[in-house]
Amino acid sequence: MTRTIPFVFLLLSSSFLMISQSFSISDTILQDKFYQCINLNSELYIPFSTAFVTPNNATFNSVLQSTAQNLRCLIPSVPKPQLIFTPLVESHVQAAVICAKELGIHLRVRSGGHDYEGLSYISDDTESPFIIVDLVKLRSVNVNIGDDSAWVEAGATVGELYYRISEKSRTHGFPAGLCSSLGIGGHITGGAYGSMMRKYGLGADNVLDARIVDSIGRVLDRQSMGEDLFWAIRGGGGASFGIILAWKIKLVPVPAIVTVFTVPKTLEQGATKVLYKWQEVAPKIDEDLFIRVIIQKGDKTIVTAYNALFLGGTDRLVQVMNESFPELGLTRKDCIEMSWIESVLYIAGYPRNTPPEVLLQGKSLFKNYFKAKSDFIKEPIPEEGLEGLWKRVLEEDSPLMIWNPYGGMMSKISESEIPFPHRKGVLYKIQYLTTWNDENKESATKHVDWIRRLYNYMASYASMFPRQAYVNYRDLDLGMNKNENTSFIQASVWGTKYFKDNYNRLVRIKTKVDPDNFFRHEQSIPTLQLTSNKRGKRRIH
Repeated sequence: MTRTIPFVFLLLSSSFLMISQSFSISDTILQDKFYQCINLNSELYIPFSTAFVTPNNATFNSVLQSTAQNLRCLIPSVPKPQLIFTPLVESHVQAAVICAKELGIHLRVRSGGHDYEGLSYISDDTESPFIIVDLVKLRSVNVNIGDDSAWVEAGATVGELYYRISEKSRTHGFPAGLCSSLGIGGHITGGAYGSMMRKYGLGADNVLDARIVDSIGRVLDRQSMGEDLFWAIRGGGGASFGIILAWKIKLVPVPAIVTVFTVPKTLEQGATKVLYKWQEVAPKIDEDLFIRVIIQKGDKTIVTAYNALFLGGTDRLVQVMNESFPELGLTRKDCIEMSWIESVLYIAGYPRNTPPEVLLQGKSLFKNYFKAKSDFIKEPIPEEGLEGLWKRVLEEDSPLMIWNPYGGMMSKISESEIPFPHRKGVLYKIQYLTTWNDENKESATKHVDWIRRLYNYMASYASMFPRQAYVNYRDLDLGMNKNENTSFIQASVWGTKYFKDNYNRLVRIKTKVDPDNFFRHEQSIPTLQLTSNKRGKRRIH
């Protein structure tokens, strides 16, 4: 859909931009001008109180924090938006892009708020003023069992998607995230791994179509955007190419009955030897079986919990485990049979017998101050390496690691099929996490320093040239694209870690579809023209 900008708007916007550069527009004027512009350029009139929240509103903080997962990004010293806009229809999103571009306002776009560095709802001082376009009200899910597909709007959570699928069928599912409160819009832009990835690949591997607002305010689908842009948005990271409105996804078959288990092992129970064996087994075992390892600090020990989903019944699962991984000591009494939708709740950490309707709440179970990092492992870490790891984990207050196995379908898909490149040869991915309970600067420094030391220790065991990282676990330590002096070469440091050789193609596509770099954040894909004096940024004057 192509929108025509009204002539009256062109006159208005021209007068706005003619105001002297030496004076900044007040927050109130900014809000008023943006609001007026939105209603000039959208198909549905919208009262201010319905979809706009300013810092003067009593609800501002609650709206800002509503889906924000990392409290570290909400401390008082972090710049806050001048406005939060929650579009009700697609034309409102189009208007937001048109108006922000004309008025020189920087946009941040939020669909779920799980981004680890808060890039969907905060912005550094060089990008002020900025507003948030929050897609929380665009959350419809339309499931079509007849052709094994669904259209899901960007503001819906993966939990809502799973629930709506289960309403229509007990034998259909979708291979996306394990955390039910993830916003589907941003989740798929980074890849979207989950407990069925070894069977069906990533969520991004199972996208059929998409709707996106581009940098000039057009709504494009797969046919009108072209295959290059369609390739880029499925794993190339969020908020670089446009605003995702909706995904059309391919549903996958699941058994009527699946099986789950969680088996803990402490150091005293031989956790080190069992985990060493898991590294060899988990990527090669039956692709119906996903066994991740959740590693935490216990009472003067390390607890490794083997948390699994098997696409089948207990009998076959026990047979597979006895043949391939007897070291874990799985017994029938460890196994719980249930429906696929019940397994979603189990893997997400809900108590047993929690009704599936809880997935419709879209609330995050995890809100804390935290810092995270990631690694991809291609060779088993030797036992002495694991013992060094335990020593460092025991030094921290609330450490967490999650090891997710690859192999299966993940090894069969080409690294260049979509931008997500972590495929054949990867044994597993590690997520490192540390959490704390207050906004004290000294606390943050202590814990962030710890995770950086841990990451340095793991360097000799991680993938090399580049040391790979998962883009949905954004890590600004890897290098930032945040100021006027940032160069294309600096951006490629983190770009190759996230995307390997696919990074160069992403840059070419970005340069073609968004040459003015309108859609940008601290780690967005840059354009080829990105230099110290050109970032496509305009200020309100």
